Amino acid sequence: MQNLNISVVVPLYNEEESLTELCNWISRVMQSHGFTYEVLLIDDGSTDNSWAIVQAITSENPMIKGIKFNRNYGKSAALNTGFKSSNGEVVITMDADLQDSPDEIPKLYKKIKEEGFDMVSGWKKKRHDPISKTIPSKFFNYVTRKISGIKLHDFNCGLKAYANRVVKHIDVYGEMHRYIPVIAKWNGFTKIGEQVVEHHERKYGTTKFGIERFINGFLDLLSITFVSKFKRKPMHFFGLLGTISFFSGFAITCYVIGMKIYYQHNKLPVRDVVEQPLFFLALVALIIGVQLFLTGFLAEMLAMKSNSSKDYLVVEKIGLD
Repeated sequence: MQNLNISVVVPLYNEEESLTELCNWISRVMQSHGFTYEVLLIDDGSTDNSWAIVQAITSENPMIKGIKFNRNYGKSAALNTGFKSSNGEVVITMDADLQDSPDEIPKLYKKIKEEGFDMVSGWKKKRHDPISKTIPSKFFNYVTRKISGIKLHDFNCGLKAYANRVVKHIDVYGEMHRYIPVIAKWNGFTKIGEQVVEHHERKYGTTKFGIERFINGFLDLLSITFVSKFKRKPMHFFGLLGTISFFSGFAITCYVIGMKIYYQHNKLPVRDVVEQPLFFLALVALIIGVQLFLTGFLAEMLAMKSNSSKDYLVVEKIGLD
């Protein structure tokens, strides 16, 4: 299938009230700017009438397509499925609750096609969310900026634009949709930009944000940071910790034995080695060091075995078919 200008990926869960309005809005924007496009509505196991509405919309507009999950897998699964199914040169993601404005699509498209960004993230500079959501979000964005080194104000904004090569080369799983900029960076797509976008008040339904998402978000950040840095070189992590632990235990052992020899040589009262707490501390450090080193060795072999050409993106060839 020939590439379209734009693919719009919309993950949705129980958004029956907003879908028709959203799709009509997207279609108006696309037609007014002369874009060739498709809209992928990814129903993440909705329990309301969302899928029936998707079916009605797709029957009226062939540019709008639907994918339905058998149950709720989460936003990351919906986005990943949409990415793999998209045909547009530029892929736009947005939420289905009408808080993201389709009017922002032309500006995002321009930044990808004309300014050469790999990815552009929306920044909801003026938000219409409760303080219980905005304060944690600001803290979360600050920590993510510091850890990832990516200078974005709003990592979790649903309105983003990607070059097609980006979405075809990354995998989004678990709840990693918050960290797509981090995933993109660690896959070599480093030209990441930001665009201030309009944020609307929620018109229908209720927010699905909860404190558990905030907590899980930081756990996911630690996970993606570790995996991104060490998935191809696990020995660098486990081996380093194992070496430090082993030699710490070895040094303590030498100290304990040396002190015993010194006391015996000078005929001073001395306790048996096994009666000293330091001996057991050294023993634990030695065992942990060996275990960490072996863990790194096994992880390295698994990484080598699972490594394949699909992990690498070739952007140009010269003199080859």
